[in-house]
Amino acid sequence: MYVPPGFNTITPYCFVRDAERFVAFLVEGLGGQEVVRSKRPDGRIANVQVRIGTSTVMASEASEKYPPMPAAFYLYVEDARQSMARALSAGGKLEMEVGDMPYGDRQGGIRDPHGNIWWISQRLVEAPYEA
Repeated sequence: MYVPPGFNTITPYCFVRDAERFVAFLVEGLGGQEVVRSKRPDGRIANVQVRIGTSTVMASEASEKYPPMPAAFYLYVEDARQSMARALSAGGKLEMEVGDMPYGDRQGGIRDPHGNIWWISQRLVEAPYEA
């Protein structure tokens, strides 16, 4: 099985209203980098790929056939407090303050302007999660 560079076995694909604003949040708020974009004849985003760290998030402008669907994402970062501050300054709304969790992550949550929740997590231990 071939998976293109920058993609994982599962890649999130978001349908959102105002995809331009969503891409701006991914880039400005979460430190992403836009990689590829294609547009519809009306100029709206048909598909965009934004790389965040080692993963790619894909998005399209929502339509009647594919309405907006909020989702939740678990995002690993180097510094949870710094990343949360960046996401909040780019329009994210606080869902949960950053704190140290019993499972070894320093984590907080934000809701982006499109209703998606991003759990911003800094792994504090170099060990797998345990039940």
